Parts: sequence; structure tokens; C-alpha cells
Amino acid sequence: MQYRHLSVDERELIQYGLWDKKSVRTIAKEIGRSPSAISREINRNTPAFQRRYPPRVAHERALQKRTSRGRHDRLKNEAIRTYVISHLKEGWSPEQISGRIKLDLNQRISHEAIYQYIYAQIHRDGWGLLRPGHEDLRVYLRRRRKRRGGNGLRHCGKVPRHGGRSIDERPGIIVERSRVGDWEGDSVESKDHRPGLNTLVERRTGLVLMTKLSNKTPADTAQVVVERLKEIPAPARYTLTLDNGFENQHWSRIEQETGVTCYFAHPYHSWERGTNENTNGLIREYFPKKTDFSIIPAETIKGIENKLNSRPRKRLNYLTPLEAFSVALAG
Repeated sequence: MQYRHLSVDERELIQYGLWDKKSVRTIAKEIGRSPSAISREINRNTPAFQRRYPPRVAHERALQKRTSRGRHDRLKNEAIRTYVISHLKEGWSPEQISGRIKLDLNQRISHEAIYQYIYAQIHRDGWGLLRPGHEDLRVYLRRRRKRRGGNGLRHCGKVPRHGGRSIDERPGIIVERSRVGDWEGDSVESKDHRPGLNTLVERRTGLVLMTKLSNKTPADTAQVVVERLKEIPAPARYTLTLDNGFENQHWSRIEQETGVTCYFAHPYHSWERGTNENTNGLIREYFPKKTDFSIIPAETIKGIENKLNSRPRKRLNYLTPLEAFSVALAG
């Protein structure tokens, strides 16, 4: 059998599996690879001081090590280039564009080729100046990075304890994402650490609920969470996983008024709420850091919520979260 290098998609699936605390054998079975290949990949690309697996960094490192990488797919014709550029400007990610173009144009282009095209507009893959006659498309990426690279480390501080259940006590069915109704919650901060947004994301479908906060007190946060969850049918309200922020102290009220069971992630383990962290990154495309949410109308926030819930998602086979949520409830 001919050997195939791991693709960036497979590396992302490895990351998702590690986030969900799956074993190496389970991850290998899901992506059709040998356990030894997955184990080598994780050990090779997970620094001891960082204790997390970065799929894009691992993929870039693998590409650099290959002495002969073959032909790279590029944006092969004007129709593909026009489609890619227009949807980047609509706020779609390269992964979403790659998946949806098959449905809309019956064309194939990998998201890696889109990233390469974006950074090829800049001399030395982002290290130099904009090439004459080209457009800088990096501003339409979620992180707007000038160059492709890894993530830094976070500094630790004091973490409040709320007396809630640990994420270690969560039932296995939540990790499997096999049902609708398991939620993750977080806050998006406003300018100068002022009140911003409360976000709730459903783990299986990625449906997001965004609500403006009038202040940062635990009582206000609990009130917003209760009101939004009550908009959701009772069969789609099972659990809510939160971080250890001060604003989540009134978790018991949320349980009493909505029927959900609350769990708390470990301190500084943001990947344990990976769905919420990813969605907050999408929100930052529209509301960058230092946005003053006090001057943003609630109608504008609702419009962005609808827009995010109407964007196709790779892990939903390019259905939108609204479509996937409706289908799951109907089933």
C-alpha cells in the first residue's frame, strides 16, 4: 500500500480528538490511520512545555521537511479566484470556502491552497511587502496574521473556585457530540475590560447565541444565560460547560431555572471548550478586540448572530448551524 502523508484536515481531526480526550487508537480508527502513525505525529509535534497539539504548525513543519513536495494546487481559473476572494470578503474561512465551492461551482480547491494563495500576494510568504498589482487578503482571515505561525503561551494567574462540578465528571455522551443540547458558555470582553457579550454555543451544531451584557456581575450573566436558554426547546437543554470566570458564580441559579447541568473546565484549558473558543474567534472577525460594545446596538449583535448561524460549517458537511440544529431536533 502506498504511504500517504497526513493532510492538514487529518491533523485538525487529531486536534479535535485530543480536545475530546479520545485515545490514540480511537482517533486513528476515526481517520483511517494506524495508531503508531498518530502516536508519532502527536509526540513529534507536542512540546512538553506546551502540552497541546498544533495542527497547522505541524503541517507547515511537515511540508518544510519534504525534499520534494510535488505540485501545489493553486486557484486554477478566474471563476475559482473570484469565488474565493468574494467569499473571503464575506467573512468565510478558507475551510468553509473549500467545502462549499464543491456545491456551488462543482470545483475542487483545498483550503491549504487558499491559504497559500493569500500569503503568495506578499513577498516571501508574508515577510515582505505587497506584490505590485496584488491585493492583501490577510485582513479577511479570522486572525489577520501577517505571517503564518504558531501560538504563544499564556501566563497563569489566580483562578476563582465556584464549587461547581468539574469537567471530569461530564458524561461521555457529551464528548461524543451525538446529541443536541450540550452547550458551552463564555464572555467576549469589551474595550477597557468593560462588559461585552455573553456567548452560548451548542457543541454538536455550533449554533451560537450572542447577548449584550449591561454589566459584568454574576447576577447579570446568570440572567442573560437563563433568558437565552429558555428560548431553546427543553429537549435541547442538557448541559452547560463554563470557564472559571468570576461572572459564572451564579451557576446554581442557571441550573434551577433552565434544567441544565453545569460543569467547569480546568483553569487555563481553553481547548476543553474548543467549540466556544472557535466561535468567539468568528465573532472577533466582526467585533475586533478593543471594540466598545456599549455603543453597539443590540440589533447589530443579533444580525451578526444570524449571520454566523447561517454560515456553512466544515464539520457539519457544510450545512449551516441553523440547518443542522433544525434537522437534529426534527430527528
